[in-house]
Amino acid sequence: MATQLRPFRDYDEHDVVNLFALSGSYPANKGLMVTVMGNGWKNTDEPFDMAGSPGASYANTVSQRYGLNSYVRAAASGENVLGMTLYDVRETDENGEKLIYNPRKAVEMGCVLSGQAVPVLTRGVVLYSGTQLASQTVGAGVPIYAHDDGELTIALTPLGSLQKVGNALGSKDSNNHVLIKLDL
Repeated sequence: MATQLRPFRDYDEHDVVNLFALSGSYPANKGLMVTVMGNGWKNTDEPFDMAGSPGASYANTVSQRYGLNSYVRAAASGENVLGMTLYDVRETDENGEKLIYNPRKAVEMGCVLSGQAVPVLTRGVVLYSGTQLASQTVGAGVPIYAHDDGELTIALTPLGSLQKVGNALGSKDSNNHVLIKLDL
């Protein structure tokens, strides 16, 4: 089971950061815990980076795609977590068609393209399912921590360097979904 953020959510738009693109392999599912890469966002940086050609390249033509130059990536255990992605990051739809040529469909699918700003939630209530939590016993009030590959977990072993990102607001339902209060 991949990390998934379910439609039930409650958050304030002031708790969403829209300054970073996601670095890594695509497609990437929403609900991924991310950390800032490199120097992060700086006011003095150029706002956009050349992200390459949107499709086929031909001699004597210019067709550039632009993207952000500040990135986040899936967080690993012990890293400082910025928050949870609210959208999928994809290049193509379910039929293999490039979403860059159909931005309306990208919005309908609830995704952004690589290089575009992915909304990152820092505080709020979300319904979450992921591989780690599906195999664990979660109860109301249990602390939730960031784990490898951007997953969430409860601490089964000594905490070590795991970063607490919130608390469970209940136990898992029959679909292995857990209501979580993020607080970063």
